Amino acid sequence: MTLPPRTLPHLFIVVDTEEEFDWSAPFSRTSTSVSAMRDIGLVQDIFDRFGSSPTYVIDYPVASKEEGYGGIVESASDGRCVIGAHLHPWVNPPFDEPVSNRNSFLCNLSPELQARKIDVLCDLIEERTGVRPRTFKAGRYGLGAATISALDASGFEVDTSINPFTDFSGEGGPDFREFDSQPLWLAHARQLLELPCTHGFVGVARRRGQTLRRLAEARVLRAMRAPGLLARGGIVDQVMLSPEGNTLSEMIALTRALLVDGVRTFTLSFHSPSVVPGHTPYVRTRADLEEFLRRVEGYLEFFFGEIRGVADTHEAFRRTLLVSEQTST
Repeated sequence: MTLPPRTLPHLFIVVDTEEEFDWSAPFSRTSTSVSAMRDIGLVQDIFDRFGSSPTYVIDYPVASKEEGYGGIVESASDGRCVIGAHLHPWVNPPFDEPVSNRNSFLCNLSPELQARKIDVLCDLIEERTGVRPRTFKAGRYGLGAATISALDASGFEVDTSINPFTDFSGEGGPDFREFDSQPLWLAHARQLLELPCTHGFVGVARRRGQTLRRLAEARVLRAMRAPGLLARGGIVDQVMLSPEGNTLSEMIALTRALLVDGVRTFTLSFHSPSVVPGHTPYVRTRADLEEFLRRVEGYLEFFFGEIRGVADTHEAFRRTLLVSEQTST
């Protein structure tokens, strides 16, 4: 879906609001602490200053503990955020599947089990927050055809699971290499809109980014550190619009490149445990946290100031899109 060229850039913010766990360890059903949510105000305060309402897609451990969802409910009641759903299969009942790397991708479970887990999560979120979630993001980007059908049947309006130009098939997950950062309709029956992660290429050869990165990721060239050489040489670098693992200059460069390509919808995303040092690989120290927060603030300054973008939420954008399409017909 290509929006009209004169469409202002729209920014959506997605926070994968989840439990803390060791990213280097096997998945476990017992790692369900949500203590980092005590400090979620560090980023909410930044969003408030810019008048931008994030979507907190919350998973089962967060929805099951007041320590996890309490602050978000307060912000949502003031219209300062939106509550969505995020599903980690290994900590989301019913637990009818063995815990494994493959089963950490929701799309690998049976269609029936996917639907049941989604329903259990949505019922809990509604019970604890008073909100029936309409925006969804699969943990580990584990979206598949059966997932889409289950979301459509459950009344979801927006999905944010697709991570363009990435391939998780080596771990048993989905392959999104054929997708870009443009919105698209996933299911027309109930009009499920996909607003994907913002992911793309920068550098002088960015239009051949997919091909060059595939070559560089080959075993022999990877051993020669070809991806890093391409990035440092300004030839091509793969960047995600996230303060986790990407510099502010990289996020700005990606935004400028995508604007040239006609993209008008941008999603800034990160994981909630990153607001406390030590919970994710991206924020290990207090200095890392300060830099992480500077990147968030710096990007918002750029987006709303320099390129005169507008803040939006997924569900509001979908409503506007539907009205526009109905008007045009």
